[in-house]
Amino acid sequence: MIIYLHGFDSTSPGNHEKVLQLQFIDPDVRFVNYSTRHPKHDMQHLLKEVHKLIDESSDKAPIICGVGLGGFWSERIGFLCGIKQVIFNPNLRPELNMEGRIDRPEEYLDIATKCVAEFREKNAGNCLCILSTQDEVLDNRHTSDALGDYYKIIWDETQTHKFKKLSQHLQTIKAFKETI
Repeated sequence: MIIYLHGFDSTSPGNHEKVLQLQFIDPDVRFVNYSTRHPKHDMQHLLKEVHKLIDESSDKAPIICGVGLGGFWSERIGFLCGIKQVIFNPNLRPELNMEGRIDRPEEYLDIATKCVAEFREKNAGNCLCILSTQDEVLDNRHTSDALGDYYKIIWDETQTHKFKKLSQHLQTIKAFKETI
């Protein structure tokens, strides 16, 4: 099973396209929708939904993946639920770069400080991070600096922030999912 978390734009047709692409790895891809506007509520909702999906699945190696804001949530929710994560161009600082787009950006900082202390050290090796050099929204050099000591970083030379085409990374994601 692959659990997919959308980015800030939950209605983008690109989300459906990514789900279809991920089905080449595993036919059981679950799309989890969340508000994007209320971070604390989103975290509670995502934890509940992901736990439920894991409990209902017979897959011994489920993964969670997301793009942008979905990457922010996938890393944290995956860690808290004990499953591997694949994150594309994750938005690591939504409290800084989403002001005016969400109702309570300060809640992201609160979530970051109240999550498990030094969770990335405890999560090392359980997350695969795929970053675009052509990301027009985020400076992924900062993302690489923040995550490179804990996770494998793969650079993509062609995709933009929304990462429309995953196909060139599907075999890597599949191998990561299957490695225990």
